[in-house]
Amino acid sequence: MRRELGFWGLTGIGFSNIVGSGWLFAAMYAAQTAGPASLLSWIGAGLLCTLVALVMIELGASRPEGGGTVRWPLQASGPLVGTLVGWSVLLSVGGTAAEISAIMQYAAHYLPSLYNGHTLTASGLAVAAGLSILLTALNWFAVKMFAQLNNLISVFKIVVPVVTVIALIASGWHSGRLTDHGGFAPYGYVACLTALAGGGIVYSVNGFQAPLDFSGETRNPRRTIPAAVLTGIGLAVVMYLALQVAYLFSVPESLLGGGWKGVSFDSPFGQLAIILNLHWLSSLLYADAVLSPGGSAYVGVAIDARHTYALAKNGTIPRYFMKVNERFGVPRRALAVNLVVIVVFLLPFGGWQDIVSVMGDMYLLIYAASAVAVAVFRTEPGGRMAGWVPGLRYIAPVSFVVATEFVYWSGWSDLRLALPLVLAGLLIFVAMRRTGRGERPLGAELRTGAWLVVYLGVLTALSWLGTFEGSGRLPAPYDSLTVAAVALAVYFWAVRSGVGYRTATRPAAPTAAGA
Repeated sequence: MRRELGFWGLTGIGFSNIVGSGWLFAAMYAAQTAGPASLLSWIGAGLLCTLVALVMIELGASRPEGGGTVRWPLQASGPLVGTLVGWSVLLSVGGTAAEISAIMQYAAHYLPSLYNGHTLTASGLAVAAGLSILLTALNWFAVKMFAQLNNLISVFKIVVPVVTVIALIASGWHSGRLTDHGGFAPYGYVACLTALAGGGIVYSVNGFQAPLDFSGETRNPRRTIPAAVLTGIGLAVVMYLALQVAYLFSVPESLLGGGWKGVSFDSPFGQLAIILNLHWLSSLLYADAVLSPGGSAYVGVAIDARHTYALAKNGTIPRYFMKVNERFGVPRRALAVNLVVIVVFLLPFGGWQDIVSVMGDMYLLIYAASAVAVAVFRTEPGGRMAGWVPGLRYIAPVSFVVATEFVYWSGWSDLRLALPLVLAGLLIFVAMRRTGRGERPLGAELRTGAWLVVYLGVLTALSWLGTFEGSGRLPAPYDSLTVAAVALAVYFWAVRSGVGYRTATRPAAPTAAGA
């Protein structure tokens, strides 16, 4: 692949991938869940995602490779872990389908026949499929063209939210919102954790890893990638905080009789603008409600293609999909197979919320596996690490625990679907073994990757026992503390297994002539 991306190109990719449909919904759902204390949730999500990003940055700067988030777990932990994580990545293509679904939902403001209030109609599915084809076609040519077009979209994504914040605050500011209607934390501070997933905050901030998937196509990746990832996170969190403040202080008093839980809109900022007689802003927001998710879907299609390319390189799917177009440096066959997957996800789900309720957990599992990978690589003699992140030996385990907590906080209703779906990747692993792939005995590979299977199984059980939509048999805060303890134990088990795998598969040093 061609190294044509610089700092602004990568920053635009990261920011555009973060700012999709989430900014149009998350402020309302976060306020419904935690009230004004949702501001703390945004700050916490930014700090915790930065922590996870530091691990990803070190990997991207040290081992720049197209679709690196798929390649690193395989290289560090062996075929079983690589297959399960790769399967999660393939499932996460549904995130792009969610953005396309959001476009259809907002476009229904002008074309009601696209959406029936719960799912896409037949005509909506047809238009969504056509949009999927268009986004794939736009990614069909050189990566430089992709970055330039994405930069233009990113500028619009910044301008519209900034205009929205200024217009809402200027037209509908109500003082005392941080203390009225139940106080700053009307539903308790634990609700701040629930808002991370239930309020859509994790989904909204997720996507910061996008520049890492283009590390193999970046000029001077060791300098450019860290700055681009952290800048993208910082810009996005500041924007989301401003939007949350604008929402909290501009909702009319007449709507708050039932507290923040009682405030509900189909399109929060668009309808709020109409209530405040800002019809010009409402028109702009409905237009951006198509462009912002469209920009994220555009980036998502490109990222998914790099992931599929890496899956083929791993051997999880046929190597036929590794082919990169020599003229444009784009994995076109991977783009084509992802187009099929996107359309397949649209068929049974259709609605935005139905898709994103499961997708976020897929991303978080990838981050957890990456934390293990960076720890395994740095323990090797002469391990090739960039050294961008000091204190990595402490950051990696904390990052693993943070990612695990994020998964757990997403709630039982999501995890009972997401984690069994990931475990279904075991069938792919078995199929790989039956085709004769695998350099080591099956028992050795199972022992190396057993930590991930146990991890997923225990996490599912704890979710059912816990208080985040579970049975409540394990009360708060002991449920989150138990998850943290289990995650830390699994982390050290995983690192030890990975080190053993790397040692067993490392080529033997050549002997001296005549020895």
